[in-house]
Amino acid sequence: MNSAPVNAASPVRAIDVIRKKRDGRELSRLEIEFLVQGYTRGEIPDYQVAAWLMAGVLRGFTRAETAVLTDAMLRSGEVLDLSEFSPTKVDKHSTGGVGDKTSLVLAPVVAAGGLLVPMVSGRGLGHTGGTLDKLGSISGFNVNLSAPEFRRVLRGCGCCMIGQTAEIAPADRKLYALRDVTGTVESPFLICASIMSKKLAEGIDCLLLDVKAGSGAFMKKESDAAFLAELMVETGERMGKQVVALITDMDQPLGMKVGNALEVEEVLEILHGEGPSDLRELCIELAAWMFHIGGKGSSLEEGRKTAIQMIDSGCGLAKFREMVQLQGGDLSMIDDPAKLPRAKHKVDAISPENGYVSAIACEDVGTACVILGGGREKKEDTVDPAVGVVLHKKVGDPVSVHEPLATIHFNSEARGSRAKQLVQESYHIAGAPQAEKRQLVHRVITKTGGAN
Repeated sequence: MNSAPVNAASPVRAIDVIRKKRDGRELSRLEIEFLVQGYTRGEIPDYQVAAWLMAGVLRGFTRAETAVLTDAMLRSGEVLDLSEFSPTKVDKHSTGGVGDKTSLVLAPVVAAGGLLVPMVSGRGLGHTGGTLDKLGSISGFNVNLSAPEFRRVLRGCGCCMIGQTAEIAPADRKLYALRDVTGTVESPFLICASIMSKKLAEGIDCLLLDVKAGSGAFMKKESDAAFLAELMVETGERMGKQVVALITDMDQPLGMKVGNALEVEEVLEILHGEGPSDLRELCIELAAWMFHIGGKGSSLEEGRKTAIQMIDSGCGLAKFREMVQLQGGDLSMIDDPAKLPRAKHKVDAISPENGYVSAIACEDVGTACVILGGGREKKEDTVDPAVGVVLHKKVGDPVSVHEPLATIHFNSEARGSRAKQLVQESYHIAGAPQAEKRQLVHRVITKTGGAN
């Protein structure tokens, strides 16, 4: 029964598509569209699509297959027409990292600078946090807006942050959740199709991609991150969009806070002109590129100046408040972050020796947050917005024996104990500091095959 064709008039069967990809052969447009459409309609079960995903991870996809897959996922729902809005429509997407909360800063800052930011985001994947889970820390904040409601919020404040609706790329919404629990997240081809189908369905003109590389990223090697970035830039070009990709560092968590409510708190610090320097620096650089490709200013340096002005003047914070209010969120949590969800217990991970932090196993910090309940170990898991990890030491910092490296925020003793051990073991201490400061932005890819 499970290998029967979805459409009796079609010769395609799910089991044949699985076998063909398992054997490393290129799938046709008909076969890819058959699988995507059948799964979206609920006519092909999870276990068969999971088998196909795993075959694709192990065998890979061609660029032609990736383009067809992206298009099939894009066309599985409504492609928004935002031509009623005169400002240039620009969005940003990150491939996922630990402590990466830049989207929550960028949407209001870039909107405050005069561009339209329609942002369709996702939930956490694997050890990385998700924008929607972070926004879920704000009581009442509604990320499940219909297309007309999406337009209403955009009209009201110039930015809106939602999840995939029934109208927008429904195939991606189903595949995204399935990949998260079947060990099929890391494929650059699947990541490309997921991101680009969702983003191109937004009706945007320009897209900035933040492609993470390092121990806390899905792409551990910079060469793999560059391959993914070029793949997405090429896919965007095929669809007639301007796309720029930045390869950014994820060898340690971004900022000092990991966990949904904790990260919202850190976002508010940045929007108040404060917060950790690495997070502020990356937000400014990403915003500068969004302003640049969106036509606001003649140079990247002018974009940086605009980003700094929008943050330091409080305009970005004011825009964030508008967006929260229009999407039903509790403004008292924005005005007083102490009202955000808080864990019942805290415990410190302690340094075993004197020295300098030489490395942090970044993925382990993200996994610790998942263990605490801040992410999903199974598809049906709910997320605890209050738990997480607050870092006190980053790479290069001096540390003394028995000094806290990080604080674990937990609601379950068993989970807290496991997370503490993992975080403590994630820190590597050396006798001397690192000679060079790591760069946040490694490379910029502005067109297929073009980088600097």
